[in-house]
Amino acid sequence: MIFGLQIGSSQGSIAPSLNQTQKPDYKYSILTTWLSFSNVGNPATNTQHYELRFAYQLTPKDQIGVKLATWKLFMPLGIDLWDEAFLDKAYFFPGRLRETGIGITYQRKLWKGLFATLEIMPLLTEYIDDSGNLLSKGFKVYNSYHLGYHIPLFKQGRFFIEPQLHVNHWPINNDVHADFKVLENQWDEFFLVEPNLYLGVKF
Repeated sequence: MIFGLQIGSSQGSIAPSLNQTQKPDYKYSILTTWLSFSNVGNPATNTQHYELRFAYQLTPKDQIGVKLATWKLFMPLGIDLWDEAFLDKAYFFPGRLRETGIGITYQRKLWKGLFATLEIMPLLTEYIDDSGNLLSKGFKVYNSYHLGYHIPLFKQGRFFIEPQLHVNHWPINNDVHADFKVLENQWDEFFLVEPNLYLGVKF
């Protein structure tokens, strides 16, 4: 964006030009996690994770948004990455747990590109057996707490990536199917230190 500065006086005119390139003031952005592009590989452990977040820059430091997500879990979400039970087939569900929801997000810029985000998303939970039949439905409130860093790509900063660490927590988890609840009850209702990478575009 080029700005021109002109100064006039009664004795004449001076018209210096100040050329300064600034990044456009984008107000909106769309983000998705890399998981939305990684639904390949072993079908038994493919979570079929798809996610979109639409955000609005409320102030230079505050951002609000709406998040849409769906995934299919093959084991309890409370098993941490470092737990020996992680990816152990003995703890796989007798089928799948499919969850779909729409939530709200709030992000606060802390320092330079460093930010913290809170996401709250109600989820419709569907319990599916190994044959793909719907067994029952439940309801979950899924909260996630993020610490990440915003990295602009290219000169204008329209495209960006955000490496993040999450802590996930679901304080409300109603009507869990009995066959799934046996496994769910063996772990807490939170998942610590989930690494993630978001990709986004501003407009």
